[in-house]
Amino acid sequence: MMKIPKEGDFITIQSYKHDGSLHRTWRDTMVLKTNENSIIGVNDHTLVTESDGRRWVTREPAIVYFHKKFWFNIIAMIRENGVSYYCNLASPYTLDNEALKYIDYDLDIKVFADGEKKLLDVEEYERHKREMRYPADIDYILKENVKILVNWINEGKGPFSKKYVEIWYNRYQQLK
Repeated sequence: MMKIPKEGDFITIQSYKHDGSLHRTWRDTMVLKTNENSIIGVNDHTLVTESDGRRWVTREPAIVYFHKKFWFNIIAMIRENGVSYYCNLASPYTLDNEALKYIDYDLDIKVFADGEKKLLDVEEYERHKREMRYPADIDYILKENVKILVNWINEGKGPFSKKYVEIWYNRYQQLK
């Protein structure tokens, strides 16, 4: 049985593609909060390794939110011009002794600091859906979760509330 990471622990995050191939790895994400359904963490100058071996480091602090029931995860990037969001449509996460893991399903929603929303990578999603044979039920679940996510964005729910980012960024400042 995997021990649940505690506040201040560092974990690795691994995203995979539907065919099981490793997509991207984040090395030292600091855990800010865990409960039975979700993990909140922070990436700040975190090393990221792409599937092709290319490596880069995140530029700004970002609060990351993963859930066991929703088919998306949310990254709130804290920038000088405000908070912008990158939301991955992805499987609910699992956790083992190696990493927090999920399957990335290509579709992304970007929310700019001014509130503008953009659905990204629709062509990539359609291509991978054919190539990797995404089952119809997963296609349906993902499209329903796009609606849930847009609803959260529009209502300023959870990670999309100003207070949320403030609270978790302040907690990170205390811990580091």
